[in-house]
Amino acid sequence: MTIVLNLCHTIGASILNFLANIGTIVAFAGKSIGHIFKGPFFGRNLMRQFMDIGYYSLPVVGLTALFTGMVLALQSYTGFTRFNAEGAVAAVVILSITRELAPVLAGLMVAGRVGASIAAEIGTMRVTEQIDALSTLSVNPYKYLIVPRILAGTITLPILVFIGDLIGVYGGYIVSVHSLGFGSGSYISQSWDTLQTIDVVSGLVKAAVFGFLITLMGCYHGFNSGRGAQGVGAATTNAVVSASILILISNFVLTQVFFS
Repeated sequence: MTIVLNLCHTIGASILNFLANIGTIVAFAGKSIGHIFKGPFFGRNLMRQFMDIGYYSLPVVGLTALFTGMVLALQSYTGFTRFNAEGAVAAVVILSITRELAPVLAGLMVAGRVGASIAAEIGTMRVTEQIDALSTLSVNPYKYLIVPRILAGTITLPILVFIGDLIGVYGGYIVSVHSLGFGSGSYISQSWDTLQTIDVVSGLVKAAVFGFLITLMGCYHGFNSGRGAQGVGAATTNAVVSASILILISNFVLTQVFFS
């Protein structure tokens, strides 16, 4: 009987702790969003985050999209040859890239790069009491640290994904035309005929949501970092893991909304 009670206590405590963490994150997100619409605004910090999150992530996202498109074309061709449906390669490549692969893979890559960086930077500021110093100087830490990063992530990730769409489709085109023997004109025509506005728009909307989640998780875990190097390391790890999980969950929800 005691073992059962202890087990129930452990499970109940875990559930309550999980719900408490969700509530804390939601409150943090609400407070951060509320400060977006209130002055003052730190434009220089925002531009810096545009560079750090957007521009410096472009090589990683571009390479990921390029080789994803190339591999997707090869794998699609290999599978479709069994059913004499090689002509569907162009449609599969462009739909897979624009709807799913470009936003999800870009989100995961940016989560690994940017989410960890944000959590480490803000966590270090928490440990070294720089955040407390901002409050002492009457500078709102949310406006100075959180808002620029969330805005930059939400705005720049759709731009990165759109560029990734172009690069990924081009990667599939290179392999299909130069390695698999497709005609250039027919491949482009099939891709263009297959693509619809909703395919691109859904991917960009997903990217905006992913960008918000990545920066939110990085800021949250960094802002609530534990003391010392161990606390900063744990915040960095938690930021990447939680952002990656939320990307996959929200991807399913948004796919249901757009294509159910």
